[in-house]
Amino acid sequence: MASANVVNRVKELRERHGWTQQELAEAVGVSRQSINSIERQRYMPSLQVALLFARLFHMATDDLFHLENGTSGYAERPRRDDFTD
Repeated sequence: MASANVVNRVKELRERHGWTQQELAEAVGVSRQSINSIERQRYMPSLQVALLFARLFHMATDDLFHLENGTSGYAERPRRDDFTD
């Protein structure tokens, strides 16, 4: 199965709304440094924070986060023999 990085649109959407990193951080309950790290793709937010972003930006999480290799949606399903020794 090919490996892919998860990328996000948090910075794009924050700027589109005219919010500072501090304002976004306060809205979702994390530090400004966490927002900075998320926007720079250095840190993957928890599911809870991802869901808060989705609610705040009025969009689905898969519209905020996607696989870098261009696939949107489902990764290749692993074969049964991938799990055997």
